[in-house]
Amino acid sequence: MTRKTYKEERPWGGFEQFTHNEISTVKILRIKDGEQPSVQYHHNREELWRIIGGKGKVLQGEEWKLARPGDEFFIEKGMVHTGTGDGEDLIVLEISFGNFDEKDIVRLEDKYGRPRVPE
Repeated sequence: MTRKTYKEERPWGGFEQFTHNEISTVKILRIKDGEQPSVQYHHNREELWRIIGGKGKVLQGEEWKLARPGDEFFIEKGMVHTGTGDGEDLIVLEISFGNFDEKDIVRLEDKYGRPRVPE
């Protein structure tokens, strides 16, 4: 399933809508330059990543993609993903769809030595 951001123009400007009447959790991630969250996937949630600042790269499945402000990445359940800052911090608006639980992380790689599944 893919999600599209809904956009609407108004006389005063316009808006972008990311979720509507859905169970969701919204976070802002700051991924430091040269750092990276674990390479991971989730069983019970999907995520929409909207880049709101900085620059970097996002791993979506098996492909690394450049990430700049305004770019969006939809991460389906079971899709491997991570991100990294590239020359500066990468700031990501993360919207998780479904019942959110930090324990719904399966780490495939983690440079900080954290366990595969959170305790």
